[in-house]
Amino acid sequence: MPVLPEYSLVGKVAILATSGGDEAPTLAQALAEAGATVFVIARRRPSLDAVLEAMSGFLGDHDGVVADVGAYNGARGLDEAMRAFDSQHHRVDILVNDARSYFARPFTEITLEEWDTLQARNVRATFLLCQEGGRRMIQQRYGRIVNVISGLAERGMVNGSAFSASQAALLSLTRSLAVEWGRHNIRVNAIGTGWSTAEEIPVEVQQQELLVRYIPLRHKGHPRDIGPLLVYLSSEACDYSTGQPVYVDGGLNAHP
Repeated sequence: MPVLPEYSLVGKVAILATSGGDEAPTLAQALAEAGATVFVIARRRPSLDAVLEAMSGFLGDHDGVVADVGAYNGARGLDEAMRAFDSQHHRVDILVNDARSYFARPFTEITLEEWDTLQARNVRATFLLCQEGGRRMIQQRYGRIVNVISGLAERGMVNGSAFSASQAALLSLTRSLAVEWGRHNIRVNAIGTGWSTAEEIPVEVQQQELLVRYIPLRHKGHPRDIGPLLVYLSSEACDYSTGQPVYVDGGLNAHP
């Protein structure tokens, strides 16, 4: 991915927090290729290993930790993660939250435990990391926060009420923090995604699915579609954009 000089992340330190989706390795690659040093916080070891492996070909002291920041003992998970981070870095310039645990069930069948678990993974984890990262960014008078969300933050879907509610909360948090922290030279934006796959599936094969026919561009997205946008939103060039969700979804969010 060619990186324009004004989008360079050389000298920047990024935290990438992920619940383990297909996009995380590609997002980490994009940050590393642009020159950032990336520290990964993953909920599970396989997710951490996959992201670190994806960055193995890029210069930088990339590392990470396994920590369940969104769990009910999330404060302990956050402390563990930040202790590991502080042992290697003295500042955080970029925070990328990729916390999208998917869940689908008819609304009347959702248990309170399922609801609370999903909101903790998707919303509480992002809240805690934004709070911790934000404090540091306020002190240093600089920061870029990017929350990766689903297009369901602004749309409804059958059996998707719990997940959609969590994504709407993240979008609202993005906008509120942008307003609150703008005076501290912190930009807070969101990347909205649609249906995507990390597999290389021919378009003609994809179009056999009814779901794909609903997408205006008639094919699913790939994680690499959002890498360049992430680099821009994480860079100093992103100076007058804040509080914005940018959807890379093949036109889904514009669909009636």
